[in-house]
Amino acid sequence: MRIPRYTIDTFHQEFPNDDACLEYMFQKRYGHLEYCPKCAVQTKFYRIKARKYYKCPHCAFELYPLANTIFHKSATPLTKWFYAIYLFGVGKNGVSAMELERHLGVTYKTAWRMAKQIRFMMQQNGGKLSGIIEADETYVGGKSRLETKFQNKTAVVGIVEKQKGVGQVKAIATKQADATVTLPFLKANIEPGSTLQTDESRIYSRVKRDFTHSFVTHSKLEYVRAGVHTNTIEGFWGQLKRSLDGTYHCVSPKYLQLYVNEFVYRYNHRHVSVVPFLLAKAGQTVR
Repeated sequence: MRIPRYTIDTFHQEFPNDDACLEYMFQKRYGHLEYCPKCAVQTKFYRIKARKYYKCPHCAFELYPLANTIFHKSATPLTKWFYAIYLFGVGKNGVSAMELERHLGVTYKTAWRMAKQIRFMMQQNGGKLSGIIEADETYVGGKSRLETKFQNKTAVVGIVEKQKGVGQVKAIATKQADATVTLPFLKANIEPGSTLQTDESRIYSRVKRDFTHSFVTHSKLEYVRAGVHTNTIEGFWGQLKRSLDGTYHCVSPKYLQLYVNEFVYRYNHRHVSVVPFLLAKAGQTVR
């Protein structure tokens, strides 16, 4: 069944103005309330005109739909915030702060902060992967003229379920991809007894204690053997690196994990319209 796309027409119909955006936030956070939390009277909260909060008509108790969300204490109109979320939801290769600045007509500083806050909503979940898992590591950063080819680069370790069309991915950015980082990451994110497929790197030499382990030897130009390969995770690396290079050009190690989370989120939601998911998460407390 084909999932309907969330288009710009759909967006404008649902959120034509700031009032519609604020009402959406109120319904997401407090739409379930039938009784006032203060006076316990069954009531309906009403909107205070020209203000961003709702009030109980009986005891004047106030509810602030934007408190402790990514919109907290922001003077930027909600329509611009929601449109920024829309752009993140429909953009396969990411959205830079410069692009937000041009679309929204805000300063670069504001656009950068908005992008950062939206990425906070794209955190990886805490569930474990299972079945046949591919694991690999890659390095992100500019080319180095030093003798060590990994200088000035940041390592990223990732795993992906080998399930066509539905497999999920997880990844972390780290200073170095060695066994001290990789093995705890694998144990924390893969169900015991799962099958792990990797390359011949010594990083994975001890994984047989927890998983069924198979590997291919890339140094001998062996890339597939009896169904064992790391092509799925390497495909994710390709999408990540092309997007980082083409959209963001340069990402500092300090914020790399946020960008990795962004593309993990897109990959894990690749068969659904991401915009409604992000808008729903906007109504959750993030602080």
